[in-house]
Amino acid sequence: MTPAFALTLAVLGFAGAFVAGLIGVGGAIVMIPLLFYVPPLLAVGSLDIKMVAGVTMAQVLAAALMGTRTHWQGAMIHRRLALWGGAAMALGSLAGAVGSRHVGGRVLLLVFALMATAALLLMFVKPTDARRGMSPDAIPFSRAAAVGFPGGIGVLSGLVGAGGAFLLLPVLVGVMQVPVRVGIGTSLAITGAGALAGFVGKLSTGQVPLVAAAAVVAGSLPGARLGALVSLRAPVGVLRAVLWALILLAALRVWADVLFH
Repeated sequence: MTPAFALTLAVLGFAGAFVAGLIGVGGAIVMIPLLFYVPPLLAVGSLDIKMVAGVTMAQVLAAALMGTRTHWQGAMIHRRLALWGGAAMALGSLAGAVGSRHVGGRVLLLVFALMATAALLLMFVKPTDARRGMSPDAIPFSRAAAVGFPGGIGVLSGLVGAGGAFLLLPVLVGVMQVPVRVGIGTSLAITGAGALAGFVGKLSTGQVPLVAAAAVVAGSLPGARLGALVSLRAPVGVLRAVLWALILLAALRVWADVLFH
């Protein structure tokens, strides 16, 4: 790997992790398109989609853990929901990650495109106001939903190398009626558990290029911390708008690749 390629990966890792900490996603909604399309455009190197999936899982793990730490300090995590959802997502992500070695690259792109489309549709569901101001741990939730949604998202996330928070966060806010700020912190905590299992699954099956992953993670750590700090101070409306715009752009770009290449 050339120094220019390593530097490019580190910068992309910083950008993806900043977004992760800012809007409560693991960063895959940004990292998968960035890692797949940007290095070839800059003529510094390239990663195929399976390598991108492995590197992204490592980045998501680093960014989610750093973002969770900051949001935990800000008391914006529903701990019981994170525990149930994190366990379910970890199991699903591990299964998806191990199984992904038998899935073709085009299918992985299609799965990611479908996940982004589902997340985009869920963003049109209006968030609840009724629970705003409640202590995070006092917010009621269904255990079946806390296991079912993260578990299913975990399987898909493990396949494509995503943390899945870009889909999980709209589910928490739009379906499970968790307030946006609590949803951001909780989704990062759940995603961290899922990403850890997914990373172990991909690493054990030889799907993680270690040098590329190390370069991306090196940029991710400061990016996630900075994004989480900004998130605690940014208006909720701005955070939702940024998430919506990123999901839309990623969905359009990946669908174009699936349909026309």
